[in-house]
Amino acid sequence: MSTRTQSVPANLLSPEVLASLSNLDLVARAAVHGFLNGLHRSPQFGFSQEFAEYRAYSEGDDPRFVDWNVFARTERTYIKRFLGETNTHLYILLDVSASMAYRSKGVSKLQYGKFLAATLAYLAGRQHDAVGLIIFDEQVREHRPASSRVGQLNAVLHAIDRAEIGTGTDLTAPFERFRQYRSGRGLVAVISDFYCEPEAMIKGVQPLAYQGQDVILFQVLDPEELEPQLKESALLEDMETGESMEVSPIFMRSRYRERINEHISTISRSAAGARADYSLLRTDEPLDGPLRSYLKFRQRRG
Repeated sequence: MSTRTQSVPANLLSPEVLASLSNLDLVARAAVHGFLNGLHRSPQFGFSQEFAEYRAYSEGDDPRFVDWNVFARTERTYIKRFLGETNTHLYILLDVSASMAYRSKGVSKLQYGKFLAATLAYLAGRQHDAVGLIIFDEQVREHRPASSRVGQLNAVLHAIDRAEIGTGTDLTAPFERFRQYRSGRGLVAVISDFYCEPEAMIKGVQPLAYQGQDVILFQVLDPEELEPQLKESALLEDMETGESMEVSPIFMRSRYRERINEHISTISRSAAGARADYSLLRTDEPLDGPLRSYLKFRQRRG
């Protein structure tokens, strides 16, 4: 049986509405509860801690899940199933390099990345998963080792909230730091615009896969980066290197689009080659898409 869903109110999960909330904790709560309220119950467990169903006991079922109260009243053996509590680890790696500050309208890539990071952390907290965080640009700016202790979720949310734009991008630093502090199987969500060489990304991700980590890459891009609407020649400046070049509308409609699509395809192929999941996100789209991608990833890898 496949998971059935109903539409989540688009305005509740839209970046503009989330940006209007007073703090990141409210953003995470609103996004997660709005998303989960839009999900029908699933036969695959892991979406929440809510009760799922009773069913008759079958040979081979774990007796720990027998409802003995029902047995005492009816002398019938039933299994009480819940949407699962898995106690896994989720590490969130959030890119705060200078290019993440870009926005054409609405929210910046960093704001969108913060919304997603906070929402994933809150969702993991609901499932009693240990949550860890690494914030990086050319170096690790903040690191909170994964934990499920009381107060960890608030600490992670506060760290995400105060993250500021940095300098260039270097994926080596966060992945090396991660490997130093974490071993064994877990989940890793990397949120970045991936303005880097694909080879560098592969070099960082592959060791994690060999270590037993399951990795999902969220590439966050602004609509103007995907479909530029330049109407006249302009001088564009690289936000990380400071280099500039003059471009024409013709170039942006043709050669630029070819290059950005080629880069996206290469990142996607490289992710697959490194045994990682990949999801392309636009900063003008609601968060239900990336949340759905994450839950499918989590169920498949959990």
